[in-house]
Amino acid sequence: MKFQVLSLINHAPHPLTHEQLSPADRFEEVLAVGEAAERLGFDAYSIGERHAGAFLSSSPTAVLGALAARTSRIKLLTGVTVVAILDPVRVAEDFATLDQISRGRIELVVGKGAEAGHFDLFGLDEARQWDLQKEKYELLRRLWTEEGVDWEGEFRPPLHQVTTVPRPYAGPPRIWHGSATSLNSPELAAKHGDPLFTANAIQPREAYAKLIDHYRERFVAYGHDPARAHVAAGSGGLLIADTAEQAVTRYKEVYEARVRQNFKPHLEGRAGYNTPFRTIEDAIADGPQLIGSPQQIIDKILGYHQVYRHDLQSITVDGFGLDRAEQMETLHRFSEEIAPIVRKEAPTTLWDA
Repeated sequence: MKFQVLSLINHAPHPLTHEQLSPADRFEEVLAVGEAAERLGFDAYSIGERHAGAFLSSSPTAVLGALAARTSRIKLLTGVTVVAILDPVRVAEDFATLDQISRGRIELVVGKGAEAGHFDLFGLDEARQWDLQKEKYELLRRLWTEEGVDWEGEFRPPLHQVTTVPRPYAGPPRIWHGSATSLNSPELAAKHGDPLFTANAIQPREAYAKLIDHYRERFVAYGHDPARAHVAAGSGGLLIADTAEQAVTRYKEVYEARVRQNFKPHLEGRAGYNTPFRTIEDAIADGPQLIGSPQQIIDKILGYHQVYRHDLQSITVDGFGLDRAEQMETLHRFSEEIAPIVRKEAPTTLWDA
């Protein structure tokens, strides 16, 4: 298995102390964690995109550019690029530029995004979100695979003989499809033979397994080699302690305070927005969150792997208010005590040369 670190660049106050880094210091923390992830042998570092709520990730291209300059090996992903609200021409240009700067280390995870407010912000109809997603993704795909593109659609002016520049570094970057609640993204990924990135962050395992099973079934139905049906999975946060008891003692208060802080009452009942695992005991027992001893976390990842057969596991170390030293400690422990065992037990060909 491969491993990535994901940051949505959360900028909410600490759920207990209410302390908050300045935006500049928060960005520096994200970049430092990215450098540490490369040193510790992680395979990828991912930056989210949010345009509403307590986040600083409205411009992931800028953050990824800084990461490209401060790293040399690690792959740089998005999580997700909200292509439904963006101009595909701009996306093609921005990320091809990043691909050149990083010498081919960029991959996109595209999706409609997890913040309901961004469609209004960009003057778009949320009811048309899947139509927006499909049309804009398919134009982006053509812009990266073709030159002299002629195109006409519903959501932007037509194009005539357009070749976006720069071209990607060594062919089109891989595009994953982020999948959280709907069969639309797995279907689009399967149609085009693309990999699937399941959020695996809030809902019970069965909800995500349904999306992955649909993806794999449709991937074959569209005539693609099932060996190419790569899947990645999120985790909803990582908290490591020596024992399960210590994990509860150390993190119960901060975990449950963050759940209360993140609760969105206006979205209650909509899948994918509010976690049902509101106590740390529930999260450890049944949630996608990776909380507990190293062996507990190994067992949970491998348990998900039995169901998902995923190639890439994403972890997040800055979602519950850990300071930079605690984030670094968590990354180090994961790389030393968890990753080697999971890599051995769940091999993959993803990103093999």
